[in-house]
Amino acid sequence: MSLVAEAFVTQLAAAEPWPENAALYQQLKEEQILLSDNASSLAVQAFLQMCNLPVRVICRANAEYMSPSGKVPFIHVGNQVVSELGPIVQFVKAKGHSLSDGLDEVQKAEMKAYMELVNNMLLTAELYLQWRDDVTVEEITHPRYGSPYPWPLNRILSYQKQWEVRRKMKAIGWAGKTLEQVLEDVDQCCHALSQRLGTQPYFFNKHPTELDALVFGHLFTILTTQLITDELSEKVKNYSNLTAFCRRIEQQYFEGHDKDSSAIAARSSKRPLLR
Repeated sequence: MSLVAEAFVTQLAAAEPWPENAALYQQLKEEQILLSDNASSLAVQAFLQMCNLPVRVICRANAEYMSPSGKVPFIHVGNQVVSELGPIVQFVKAKGHSLSDGLDEVQKAEMKAYMELVNNMLLTAELYLQWRDDVTVEEITHPRYGSPYPWPLNRILSYQKQWEVRRKMKAIGWAGKTLEQVLEDVDQCCHALSQRLGTQPYFFNKHPTELDALVFGHLFTILTTQLITDELSEKVKNYSNLTAFCRRIEQQYFEGHDKDSSAIAARSSKRPLLR
């Protein structure tokens, strides 16, 4: 298909209304999904809830391999498949739904900078903990990541993913970091977010933006996920306005909604996610 034809198809898809059967795909909730993917999935769910766009969560063991980018979550809307928060935000905007249209150019630039901070610090810290902390790798990551598959495929896939993530850590300069240094990075990120939020209900005062969805996805998942130790969640708990922010979004956008369509239900019951 030519570029012109592809652009025309994309325009037609964008013109179509949001369907009732839109679906979001992620790995199996109880036995497979890891902290970082769960946080990314929840961020997309929060974003779509804030846009008042219905989506049904579908869990598949091979969701990572179904995704066009190899990453979860991804959404299936009409004939379109889009993965990860950034492209999903752009796709939704093309359909006429945006959370940040009310911001001026300076605020939009600031929002993007904070989103980059979250991805560079919190997401990377989650990946580090999952794939570089030896105890977490052996007790949680390998058993969960390979859980849908028989031996030896389960171990082969886990080690393959571990090699991929560790190569990324080396490329960005995180390979030589200690866990204490990573936790300090998380604390600095939380401090910056806490300072920006202040006493406002959302990062840009009265209305949520993509930043609120992203921060909620990561912080709520960190707060409600059982790991080997509580060191990661304790960093977030040190900032009362961030924990109140998570609770506020949970109440406003998830409680009372269809429990089957949200990953919140299991975590709110305090069941351990990564055990």
